[in-house]
Amino acid sequence: MLNSVIVVDDEASIRTAIEQWLSLSGFEVQLFSRAEECLAQLPKDFPGVVLSDVRMPGISGLELLAQVQQLDPDLPVILLTGHGDVPMAVEAMRDGAYDFLEKPFSPDTLLSSLRRALDKRRLVLENRHLHQQADSRAKLDATLLGVSRALQTLRRQVLELAALPVNVLIRGETGSGKELIARCLHDFGPRAGKPFVALNCAAIPEPLFEAELFGHESGAFTGAQGKRIGKLEYADGGTLFLDEIESMPLAQQVKLLRVLQEQKLERLGSNQSIKVDLRIIAATKPDLLDEARAGRFREDLAYRLTVAELRLPPLRERREDIPLLYEHFAQAAAERLGRSVTPLGGTQLSRLLSHDWPGNVRELANVAERQLLGLNDPAPELIEPGQSLAAQQEAFEAQCLRAALTRHKGEIKAVLLELQLPRRTLNEKMQRHGLTREMFIGGN
Repeated sequence: MLNSVIVVDDEASIRTAIEQWLSLSGFEVQLFSRAEECLAQLPKDFPGVVLSDVRMPGISGLELLAQVQQLDPDLPVILLTGHGDVPMAVEAMRDGAYDFLEKPFSPDTLLSSLRRALDKRRLVLENRHLHQQADSRAKLDATLLGVSRALQTLRRQVLELAALPVNVLIRGETGSGKELIARCLHDFGPRAGKPFVALNCAAIPEPLFEAELFGHESGAFTGAQGKRIGKLEYADGGTLFLDEIESMPLAQQVKLLRVLQEQKLERLGSNQSIKVDLRIIAATKPDLLDEARAGRFREDLAYRLTVAELRLPPLRERREDIPLLYEHFAQAAAERLGRSVTPLGGTQLSRLLSHDWPGNVRELANVAERQLLGLNDPAPELIEPGQSLAAQQEAFEAQCLRAALTRHKGEIKAVLLELQLPRRTLNEKMQRHGLTREMFIGGN
């Protein structure tokens, strides 16, 4: 429940009296003697009300109202006026003030006005939050493309975790989009305006790893010319993404763990501790706890990094997303290369759906670009113009069934599990499309 009140008045006795009244009624009170101090410390989306005297040295209450409205036109401002200021206060209400109280006023009058203003503020902030959530969902839907249940679940998890101040471990195969997920966790969270720093742990030679992570002072080692800010320090306030974290040398794992525990680091060649505030998002292919049991990774660091874990499904587990992803990558390549996109034919789509995609989304993007350049299939089969949506849907359904039956060599149980269909429904669809189990037994 909102219960915050900022009180701005140059008279100490009035500030003290108001603070006593409001504190006894359960309000959280901040006191300022000058409007300049209030404006300097007013947080964005302040969850409360501003209560200000009109006549003050420096910035007046009316000027404070005008500046607050520029920052947040929906933040309620209640003005405290002397008898001679009532016409002025009435005019101020036309200009956006929530209410005015003529001195001397009773505690009950003050409390009544504040409670009404706080109710209004609560509704405004709830409405803003709902709009922000809807905007974030729409932007995330446009970033993490897919219609599969797995992608819907992943998008929900990303939005939930983005808002939480916890380290996240992303598990996924090569090319499955781990850095994109890390970037979304940063961009849709409260650290979005701060740095996002990515470091591939497998790409750095071990002798250079510590300097890359922690930075160094001039002369810290041979070749260290000038001071260098490391990735940890550069990510202060934001997010550090450590890709292929399983490749981090054990010696650096110990030092990283200390940084996570103490929120401090020391550059190479320095004894000065530097405070850092950062979120770690790590990515790995293997299970870090398995790596720890094998002696290749520190168990305590694995637990510290795996406060929350996201698993990225490989592309072969979400085949229904392939057409949409292919279209996206083809369109992006077409815009970049100044070409037009040719729709896929049934045979080509069937090939896409039946492929196992060991390189995942990265491989699909490459295939889409090569197709656009005419390097994959010299005789593309086009979708016939004028086909109805129902006809195209039927063709696509038949292609999905053929692809699944081909992959599993006619093994019906495996097809049922992959396509998540009841046996009777699968039988009906196979019969409608002229497909039999025997056509695929022993196929490649």
